[in-house]
Amino acid sequence: MTEVRKQSPVEKIAAHYKSAISGDMKMYHVKDWNLDIYYRTTYPFKDEARILELQTAGKTVEALVESLIVKARDKEGKRLFTDADKFSLMHEADPAVLIKACAAINTGATSVTLDEAEKK
Repeated sequence: MTEVRKQSPVEKIAAHYKSAISGDMKMYHVKDWNLDIYYRTTYPFKDEARILELQTAGKTVEALVESLIVKARDKEGKRLFTDADKFSLMHEADPAVLIKACAAINTGATSVTLDEAEKK
């Protein structure tokens, strides 16, 4: 008789994460930019840490831009933006559109729903 090995708590957490990160991407169409942004509902904690660090330092706008840079993907899953795009996104993007896009891709991480963001 073969004994079934039980998963440790860390193995269970890792299995859940692998399942979530490898799932289908969602898509949000930014009408004003005529751009489809693909995203996942979960990200590595190291990416979230960068965003939280900026928020904690009172740099809310920079945190939003950072979230767009690290989370926005193309259809193949490649990043749409590079770290070098940060300056342009901070100074040359319509803030209202940027906030809507960020609200859409961060819905799972914030209390702002997509419907609420679209009403603004």
